[in-house]
Amino acid sequence: MLEFYFSYRGVLKRLRSGPLGAEMDRIAADLSSQGYKRASAKLYLSRIARFSYYAAAHCGSEPINATIVDRYLRTLGAGSPRIAAVTALQHARRVAPDRFVKAVASVDDDPDAALLSSFSEYLSKVRGLEAKSRDGALLGARRFLQWFRIRHPGQDLGTLTAQHVLAAVEHQLSLSAAYGTRTAATSYIRTLLHFLHWAGHHHRDLSPVVPRTPHWRLAHLPPRLSWSEVRGAIDAIGRATPIDVRDRAILLLLATTGIRNGELRALQLQDVDWRAGEVFIRHTKGKRDRVAPLLEEAGAALADYILRARPKVDSANLFLTFTAPVGPIKFAAPVSRIVRKRLRCSGIEPGRVGGAHLLRHSLATELVEQRRPINEIADLLGHRSINTTALYVKVATSQLADVALPFPGGAA
Repeated sequence: MLEFYFSYRGVLKRLRSGPLGAEMDRIAADLSSQGYKRASAKLYLSRIARFSYYAAAHCGSEPINATIVDRYLRTLGAGSPRIAAVTALQHARRVAPDRFVKAVASVDDDPDAALLSSFSEYLSKVRGLEAKSRDGALLGARRFLQWFRIRHPGQDLGTLTAQHVLAAVEHQLSLSAAYGTRTAATSYIRTLLHFLHWAGHHHRDLSPVVPRTPHWRLAHLPPRLSWSEVRGAIDAIGRATPIDVRDRAILLLLATTGIRNGELRALQLQDVDWRAGEVFIRHTKGKRDRVAPLLEEAGAALADYILRARPKVDSANLFLTFTAPVGPIKFAAPVSRIVRKRLRCSGIEPGRVGGAHLLRHSLATELVEQRRPINEIADLLGHRSINTTALYVKVATSQLADVALPFPGGAA
């Protein structure tokens, strides 16, 4: 595979020498399969070969340890060569992990590592939380534990008192003025304290000590766009490039099904039922699979993307990236960037909530204004409770006027 990138025999011989020499063809094939451009792949292969030459002089044919890697990176300074070398070595470690000594985490580096690992398992297997919810709870737990270690060094968690808990809560609440953030912070502390008692780390469940923070969910209107604005953003997307075709399919699917960011990224090719005109949505926030209607325009955009624009890679995921490594969209930020970019191109400046959820809010608001049954909207959005969907009734001013009581003393 190296011959695809390099032609000179001397260069090929140098690339295939050193501790990583036998793996270079595999690494080259991996870079090609992930869609890296030829120039980028050549750069990474050259960086790996230089490191392999350095490692041969320091460890011979033995597995490469972290010390060798750190010494080599220090020779490169702090500029772009070091950045390219770090990325290149990440590729090498991923393709040929056996050539590197596996790093062993030291408990001294993180005294709470074992506890947080156990807490994560509890959140997953006992509480049944999804990965994103677990990440938030783990971050809140880590902040609480760090506060305790700093304020009370050397003390065991078994000595934790109600006074400690209240002081920690006061500290966390002082870091933010947003209702949602403050509510989440106290909820995370409450969950950790319950776990400490459940797992036997503390003789008492201190979670009831954590005060409730006020959070009026229905006090504000949900951010939304008018349907004409949503329609304008979709119509402004051309079909000149594969990225345009993909982005148009994404916005149409978000705008017509109300699908969440994570649900969109989890969609697979087999989840589209073309004959029935439906999209099967798995791994939902409410832990209930559901079916959303696939409108004709959205179906046509999806078919155009799959047949004409979707990268030809071995992946079951419906939507893929176009930059290397080509593959599934793993994180929420890229989808949010796509939505924000397309809104800006149509002259709309998105606010704080400007990603997939903005289109979800806009669809729900439009359906309410069309006087669609609230339980029908709840089923489409995948809400477990009708109270969640009731948030959108607030924006239906014409319907609210119909049920408003006459003002005492007003005109008949």
